[in-house]
Amino acid sequence: MGKNSRILDHFNGRKVDEWDMFVKAIPVLSTTVMRAVIVSKFGGPEVLEVRRDIPIPKPEASEVLIKVAAIGINPVDTYIRAGNYGRLPELPYIPGNDVAGTIVQAGADVKNFKEGDRVATFMRVKSGAYAEYCVTHPDWLIQIPENCDFRKGAAVGVPYFTAYKALLLKAKAKPTDVVLVHGASGGVGLAACQLALSQGMTTLGTAGSEEGMEALRGLGVHHVFNHKEEGYTEKITKVTGGGPTIILEMLSNVNLNEDLKLLAPNGVVVVVGCRGTIDINPRLLMAKETQIQGVALGVSQPEEFALMNRAISAGLKQGWLDPVVGKEFSLNNAARAHEEIIHNTGAKGKMVLIV
Repeated sequence: MGKNSRILDHFNGRKVDEWDMFVKAIPVLSTTVMRAVIVSKFGGPEVLEVRRDIPIPKPEASEVLIKVAAIGINPVDTYIRAGNYGRLPELPYIPGNDVAGTIVQAGADVKNFKEGDRVATFMRVKSGAYAEYCVTHPDWLIQIPENCDFRKGAAVGVPYFTAYKALLLKAKAKPTDVVLVHGASGGVGLAACQLALSQGMTTLGTAGSEEGMEALRGLGVHHVFNHKEEGYTEKITKVTGGGPTIILEMLSNVNLNEDLKLLAPNGVVVVVGCRGTIDINPRLLMAKETQIQGVALGVSQPEEFALMNRAISAGLKQGWLDPVVGKEFSLNNAARAHEEIIHNTGAKGKMVLIV
Protein backbone atom coordinates (compact mmCIF):
# COMPACT_ATOMS: atom_id res chain seq x y z
CA MET A 1 0.00 0.00 0.00
CA GLY A 2 1.05 3.62 -0.49
CA LYS A 3 2.01 6.36 1.89
CA ASN A 4 -1.57 7.33 2.72
CA SER A 5 -2.27 3.82 4.03
CA ARG A 6 0.37 3.95 6.75
CA ILE A 7 -0.45 4.18 10.43
CA LEU A 8 1.60 4.01 13.58
CA ASP A 9 2.12 0.41 14.60
CA HIS A 10 1.35 0.42 18.32
CA PHE A 11 2.72 -3.07 18.76
CA ASN A 12 6.34 -2.01 18.42
CA GLY A 13 6.43 1.64 17.34
CA ARG A 14 7.37 0.95 13.71
CA LYS A 15 5.59 2.24 10.62
CA VAL A 16 4.29 -0.46 8.30
CA ASP A 17 2.83 -0.48 4.83
CA GLU A 18 0.96 -3.78 4.76
CA TRP A 19 -1.95 -4.62 7.07
CA ASP A 20 -1.28 -8.37 6.68
CA MET A 21 1.77 -7.92 8.92
CA PHE A 22 -0.69 -7.83 11.81
CA VAL A 23 -1.76 -11.48 11.61
CA LYS A 24 -0.28 -12.01 15.08
CA ALA A 25 -2.43 -9.28 16.66
CA ILE A 26 -3.80 -9.76 20.17
CA PRO A 27 -5.95 -12.90 20.51
CA VAL A 28 -8.16 -11.59 23.36
CA LEU A 29 -10.75 -10.24 20.91
CA SER A 30 -12.78 -11.92 18.19
CA THR A 31 -11.22 -9.68 15.55
CA THR A 32 -7.79 -8.14 14.99
CA VAL A 33 -8.96 -5.02 13.16
CA MET A 34 -11.26 -2.13 13.98
CA ARG A 35 -13.00 0.86 12.49
CA ALA A 36 -11.16 4.14 13.01
CA VAL A 37 -10.79 7.63 11.57
CA ILE A 38 -7.39 8.23 9.98
CA VAL A 39 -5.72 11.54 9.08
CA SER A 40 -3.02 10.98 6.45
CA LYS A 41 -2.52 14.65 5.57
CA PHE A 42 -3.39 17.93 7.25
CA GLY A 43 -6.32 19.84 5.80
CA GLY A 44 -10.07 20.36 5.99
CA PRO A 45 -12.66 17.93 7.40
CA GLU A 46 -12.48 15.94 4.17
CA VAL A 47 -9.09 14.49 5.23
CA LEU A 48 -10.86 12.46 7.95
CA GLU A 49 -10.97 8.99 6.40
CA VAL A 50 -13.03 6.21 8.00
CA ARG A 51 -11.21 2.86 7.72
CA ARG A 52 -12.33 -0.61 8.78
CA ASP A 53 -8.96 -2.35 8.52
CA ILE A 54 -6.99 -0.62 11.26
CA PRO A 55 -5.16 -3.02 13.62
CA ILE A 56 -6.49 -3.04 17.16
CA PRO A 57 -3.71 -1.59 19.36
CA LYS A 58 -2.12 -3.82 21.97
CA PRO A 59 -1.61 -2.46 25.50
CA GLU A 60 1.77 -2.71 27.17
CA ALA A 61 2.11 -4.04 30.72
CA SER A 62 1.33 -0.62 32.23
CA GLU A 63 -1.60 0.21 29.90
CA VAL A 64 -5.23 -0.69 29.31
CA LEU A 65 -7.25 -1.44 26.17
CA ILE A 66 -10.66 0.26 26.08
CA LYS A 67 -13.66 -0.73 23.98
CA VAL A 68 -14.93 2.71 23.04
CA ALA A 69 -18.62 3.60 23.37
CA ALA A 70 -18.51 7.38 22.85
CA ILE A 71 -15.92 9.97 21.84
CA GLY A 72 -15.79 13.63 22.80
CA ILE A 73 -14.98 16.12 20.03
CA ASN A 74 -13.02 19.23 20.97
CA PRO A 75 -12.22 22.32 18.88
CA VAL A 76 -8.53 21.54 19.30
CA ASP A 77 -9.09 18.34 17.31
CA THR A 78 -9.94 20.51 14.30
CA TYR A 79 -6.91 22.77 14.77
CA ILE A 80 -4.57 19.77 14.80
CA ARG A 81 -6.31 18.18 11.81
CA ALA A 82 -5.85 21.41 9.85
CA GLY A 83 -2.16 21.62 10.81
CA ASN A 84 -2.74 24.84 12.76
CA TYR A 85 -1.36 23.85 16.13
CA GLY A 86 1.94 24.22 17.95
CA ARG A 87 2.58 20.50 18.39
CA LEU A 88 1.44 18.29 15.53
CA PRO A 89 1.35 14.47 15.51
CA GLU A 90 3.30 12.42 13.03
CA LEU A 91 1.19 11.39 10.05
CA PRO A 92 -0.85 9.29 9.76
CA TYR A 93 -2.67 9.46 13.09
CA ILE A 94 -6.02 8.82 14.75
CA PRO A 95 -7.45 12.07 16.24
CA GLY A 96 -8.80 12.79 19.68
CA ASN A 97 -8.21 12.27 23.39
CA ASP A 98 -11.66 12.03 25.03
CA VAL A 99 -13.32 8.61 25.08
CA ALA A 100 -15.66 6.70 27.35
CA GLY A 101 -16.01 2.96 27.35
CA THR A 102 -15.13 -0.32 29.05
CA ILE A 103 -11.72 -1.77 29.80
CA VAL A 104 -11.39 -5.07 27.94
CA GLN A 105 -7.75 -5.75 28.73
CA ALA A 106 -5.51 -4.50 31.54
CA GLY A 107 -1.76 -4.91 31.46
CA ALA A 108 -0.01 -6.99 34.12
CA ASP A 109 1.33 -3.91 35.91
CA VAL A 110 -2.02 -2.06 36.11
CA LYS A 111 -3.16 -1.85 39.73
CA ASN A 112 -6.11 0.54 40.04
CA PHE A 113 -8.23 -0.58 37.08
CA LYS A 114 -9.45 -3.94 35.84
CA GLU A 115 -11.33 -5.52 32.95
CA GLY A 116 -14.96 -4.48 32.98
CA ASP A 117 -14.40 -1.06 34.56
CA ARG A 118 -16.37 1.82 33.06
CA VAL A 119 -13.90 4.62 32.40
CA ALA A 120 -13.31 7.90 30.60
CA THR A 121 -10.04 9.42 29.43
CA PHE A 122 -9.02 13.02 29.94
CA MET A 123 -5.70 13.33 28.07
CA ARG A 124 -3.13 11.49 26.02
CA VAL A 125 -4.91 8.55 24.45
CA LYS A 126 -1.84 6.82 23.09
CA SER A 127 -3.48 5.26 20.04
CA GLY A 128 -6.03 8.01 19.29
CA ALA A 129 -9.68 8.36 20.29
CA TYR A 130 -11.69 8.25 17.04
CA ALA A 131 -11.77 4.46 16.96
CA GLU A 132 -13.58 1.39 18.24
CA TYR A 133 -10.70 0.55 20.57
CA CYS A 134 -7.94 2.62 22.14
CA VAL A 135 -4.95 2.21 24.43
CA THR A 136 -3.97 4.56 27.24
CA HIS A 137 -2.15 4.67 30.57
CA PRO A 138 -4.29 4.49 33.73
CA ASP A 139 -2.92 7.87 34.85
CA TRP A 140 -5.21 9.41 32.23
CA LEU A 141 -8.41 7.65 33.33
CA ILE A 142 -11.32 8.39 35.63
CA GLN A 143 -13.98 5.94 36.77
CA ILE A 144 -17.46 6.62 35.40
CA PRO A 145 -20.11 6.16 38.10
CA GLU A 146 -23.19 4.11 37.25
CA ASN A 147 -25.34 7.25 37.16
CA CYS A 148 -23.22 8.66 34.29
CA ASP A 149 -23.77 7.14 30.85
CA PHE A 150 -20.99 6.81 28.29
CA ARG A 151 -22.08 9.87 26.29
CA LYS A 152 -21.71 12.01 29.40
CA GLY A 153 -18.46 10.25 30.20
CA ALA A 154 -17.07 11.31 26.82
CA ALA A 155 -18.03 14.90 27.66
CA VAL A 156 -15.89 15.02 30.81
CA GLY A 157 -12.24 14.98 29.70
CA VAL A 158 -10.92 18.13 28.07
CA PRO A 159 -13.92 20.36 28.98
CA TYR A 160 -13.96 19.73 32.73
CA PHE A 161 -10.21 19.57 33.23
CA THR A 162 -9.75 22.75 31.19
CA ALA A 163 -12.53 24.54 33.05
CA TYR A 164 -11.16 23.48 36.43
CA LYS A 165 -7.64 24.59 35.58
CA ALA A 166 -8.81 27.93 34.15
CA LEU A 167 -11.13 28.81 37.00
CA LEU A 168 -9.51 27.36 40.10
CA LEU A 169 -5.81 26.96 39.30
CA LYS A 170 -5.22 29.97 37.03
CA ALA A 171 -7.83 32.52 38.13
CA LYS A 172 -7.67 31.21 41.72
CA ALA A 173 -11.39 31.86 42.00
CA LYS A 174 -13.08 32.29 45.39
CA PRO A 175 -16.76 32.05 46.37
CA THR A 176 -16.91 35.86 46.48
CA ASP A 177 -15.91 36.21 42.81
CA VAL A 178 -18.22 37.31 40.02
CA VAL A 179 -17.45 35.05 37.06
CA LEU A 180 -18.38 35.70 33.44
CA VAL A 181 -18.06 32.73 31.10
CA HIS A 182 -17.89 34.32 27.66
CA GLY A 183 -19.17 31.66 25.26
CA ALA A 184 -20.68 29.47 27.94
CA SER A 185 -22.92 27.06 26.02
CA GLY A 186 -20.17 24.79 24.67
CA GLY A 187 -18.51 21.91 26.51
CA VAL A 188 -15.87 23.93 28.40
CA GLY A 189 -18.27 26.80 29.07
CA LEU A 190 -20.97 24.64 30.63
CA ALA A 191 -18.34 22.83 32.70
CA ALA A 192 -17.00 26.17 33.94
CA CYS A 193 -20.49 27.34 34.89
CA GLN A 194 -21.16 24.17 36.87
CA LEU A 195 -17.85 24.51 38.70
CA ALA A 196 -18.43 28.19 39.49
CA LEU A 197 -21.95 27.54 40.74
CA SER A 198 -20.78 24.60 42.86
CA GLN A 199 -18.32 26.93 44.61
CA GLY A 200 -20.93 29.57 45.37
CA MET A 201 -19.71 32.16 42.85
CA THR A 202 -22.03 34.64 41.19
CA THR A 203 -22.06 33.21 37.67
CA LEU A 204 -22.82 34.93 34.37
CA GLY A 205 -22.80 33.28 30.96
CA THR A 206 -23.21 34.28 27.33
CA ALA A 207 -24.46 32.21 24.39
CA GLY A 208 -25.27 32.85 20.75
CA SER A 209 -28.67 31.15 20.52
CA GLU A 210 -31.84 30.81 22.54
CA GLU A 211 -31.14 27.08 22.86
CA GLY A 212 -27.73 27.80 24.35
CA MET A 213 -29.13 30.42 26.69
CA GLU A 214 -31.82 28.00 27.85
CA ALA A 215 -29.12 25.42 28.63
CA LEU A 216 -27.40 27.98 30.87
CA ARG A 217 -30.62 28.86 32.65
CA GLY A 218 -31.20 25.15 33.19
CA LEU A 219 -27.92 24.95 35.10
CA GLY A 220 -28.98 27.82 37.34
CA VAL A 221 -26.62 30.45 35.90
CA HIS A 222 -27.54 33.69 37.62
CA HIS A 223 -27.49 36.00 34.59
CA VAL A 224 -27.59 34.91 30.93
CA PHE A 225 -26.85 37.13 27.92
CA ASN A 226 -26.95 36.80 24.14
CA HIS A 227 -23.51 37.80 22.86
CA LYS A 228 -24.98 38.46 19.40
CA GLU A 229 -27.20 41.17 20.80
CA GLU A 230 -25.99 44.74 20.47
CA GLY A 231 -25.25 46.36 23.82
CA TYR A 232 -25.07 43.13 25.82
CA THR A 233 -21.78 44.21 27.47
CA GLU A 234 -23.47 47.26 28.93
CA LYS A 235 -26.06 44.96 30.48
CA ILE A 236 -23.27 42.91 32.05
CA THR A 237 -21.69 46.02 33.55
CA LYS A 238 -25.05 47.13 34.95
CA VAL A 239 -25.87 43.74 36.47
CA THR A 240 -22.45 43.34 38.07
CA GLY A 241 -22.20 46.90 39.32
CA GLY A 242 -18.68 47.39 38.00
CA GLY A 243 -17.82 44.30 36.01
CA PRO A 244 -16.92 40.67 36.65
CA THR A 245 -13.80 39.87 38.64
CA ILE A 246 -13.05 36.87 36.41
CA ILE A 247 -13.77 36.33 32.72
CA LEU A 248 -13.22 32.94 31.09
CA GLU A 249 -12.84 33.69 27.39
CA MET A 250 -13.57 31.07 24.72
CA LEU A 251 -12.97 33.28 21.65
CA SER A 252 -10.24 35.73 22.60
CA ASN A 253 -9.42 36.76 19.03
CA VAL A 254 -12.86 38.42 18.93
CA ASN A 255 -13.61 39.45 22.51
CA LEU A 256 -10.38 40.12 24.41
CA ASN A 257 -10.30 43.91 24.09
CA GLU A 258 -13.95 44.18 25.17
CA ASP A 259 -13.23 41.82 28.06
CA LEU A 260 -10.56 44.23 29.33
CA LYS A 261 -13.12 47.03 29.26
CA LEU A 262 -15.62 44.88 31.17
CA LEU A 263 -13.33 43.68 33.96
CA ALA A 264 -13.61 44.95 37.50
CA PRO A 265 -10.45 46.49 39.01
CA ASN A 266 -7.77 43.86 39.70
CA GLY A 267 -9.75 41.34 37.66
CA VAL A 268 -8.38 38.66 35.36
CA VAL A 269 -9.24 37.34 31.91
CA VAL A 270 -8.32 33.69 31.40
CA VAL A 271 -7.88 32.87 27.71
CA VAL A 272 -9.30 29.41 27.09
CA GLY A 273 -9.85 29.55 23.32
CA CYS A 274 -8.43 31.49 20.38
CA ARG A 275 -8.69 31.21 16.61
CA GLY A 276 -6.45 34.07 15.50
CA THR A 277 -4.89 37.39 16.49
CA ILE A 278 -6.36 40.56 17.95
CA ASP A 279 -5.18 44.09 18.76
CA ILE A 280 -5.66 45.17 22.36
CA ASN A 281 -5.03 48.45 24.18
CA PRO A 282 -2.58 47.82 27.06
CA ARG A 283 -3.85 50.96 28.80
CA LEU A 284 -6.96 48.96 29.64
CA LEU A 285 -4.74 46.70 31.75
CA MET A 286 -2.93 49.59 33.35
CA ALA A 287 -5.94 51.67 34.36
CA LYS A 288 -7.55 48.96 36.52
CA GLU A 289 -4.41 46.85 37.12
CA THR A 290 -6.01 43.81 35.54
CA GLN A 291 -4.39 40.68 34.13
CA ILE A 292 -4.57 38.29 31.19
CA GLN A 293 -3.80 34.62 31.88
CA GLY A 294 -3.48 31.83 29.34
CA VAL A 295 -4.43 28.21 29.99
CA ALA A 296 -3.25 25.08 28.18
CA LEU A 297 -4.27 21.71 29.55
CA GLY A 298 -1.47 19.89 27.77
CA VAL A 299 1.30 21.57 29.78
CA SER A 300 -0.24 20.78 33.18
CA GLN A 301 2.01 19.18 35.78
CA PRO A 302 1.31 15.65 37.13
CA GLU A 303 0.29 17.03 40.52
CA GLU A 304 -2.20 19.37 38.82
CA PHE A 305 -3.75 16.48 36.90
CA ALA A 306 -3.98 14.43 40.10
CA LEU A 307 -5.71 17.28 41.93
CA MET A 308 -8.16 17.89 39.09
CA ASN A 309 -8.87 14.17 38.75
CA ARG A 310 -9.82 13.85 42.42
CA ALA A 311 -12.11 16.89 42.35
CA ILE A 312 -13.85 16.03 39.08
CA SER A 313 -14.28 12.35 39.99
CA ALA A 314 -15.90 13.40 43.26
CA GLY A 315 -18.18 15.84 41.45
CA LEU A 316 -19.38 13.16 39.04
CA LYS A 317 -19.96 10.64 41.80
CA GLN A 318 -21.82 13.11 44.00
CA GLY A 319 -23.79 14.55 41.09
CA TRP A 320 -22.89 18.23 41.32
CA LEU A 321 -21.04 17.88 38.02
CA ASP A 322 -23.38 16.70 35.29
CA PRO A 323 -21.94 16.86 31.74
CA VAL A 324 -24.27 18.29 29.10
CA VAL A 325 -24.18 16.41 25.81
CA GLY A 326 -24.89 18.38 22.66
CA LYS A 327 -25.11 17.08 19.11
CA GLU A 328 -24.35 13.43 18.46
CA PHE A 329 -22.84 11.94 15.32
CA SER A 330 -21.83 8.43 14.35
CA LEU A 331 -18.13 7.66 14.01
CA ASN A 332 -18.70 7.45 10.25
CA ASN A 333 -19.76 11.12 10.25
CA ALA A 334 -16.67 12.54 11.93
CA ALA A 335 -16.05 14.94 9.02
CA ARG A 336 -19.51 16.45 9.37
CA ALA A 337 -19.00 16.79 13.13
CA HIS A 338 -15.78 18.75 12.52
CA GLU A 339 -17.67 21.11 10.23
CA GLU A 340 -20.35 21.63 12.85
CA ILE A 341 -18.10 22.27 15.85
CA ILE A 342 -16.34 25.18 14.13
CA HIS A 343 -19.22 26.75 12.21
CA ASN A 344 -22.18 26.17 14.53
CA THR A 345 -22.17 29.28 16.72
CA GLY A 346 -25.30 28.21 18.60
CA ALA A 347 -23.58 25.28 20.30
CA LYS A 348 -25.14 23.63 23.32
CA GLY A 349 -23.09 21.09 25.24
CA LYS A 350 -20.30 18.74 24.26
CA MET A 351 -20.43 17.25 20.77
CA VAL A 352 -19.87 13.48 20.75
CA LEU A 353 -19.31 10.63 18.33
CA ILE A 354 -21.22 7.41 19.02
CA VAL A 355 -19.40 4.18 18.19
